[in-house]
Amino acid sequence: MAQTYEFYCERADEAAALADKATLDNVRDRELRSEKTWRGLAEQARKTAEERVKADRVRAEKRASDHLLS
Repeated sequence: MAQTYEFYCERADEAAALADKATLDNVRDRELRSEKTWRGLAEQARKTAEERVKADRVRAEKRASDHLLS
């Protein structure tokens, strides 16, 4: 299972929907904590993906530069 930004956002949205429907305070609180955690994981996944793209670009630029020097 891919743990992507979209995956984590979907889980967060599900938790938020369950919190809205909850009639018991403890269930609502649990789902709100779950939503917060999923949103944090989504943000972390987004940042990781951005950093990976940046690192790939830097490596490609270095390879191109090394190739021109040889």
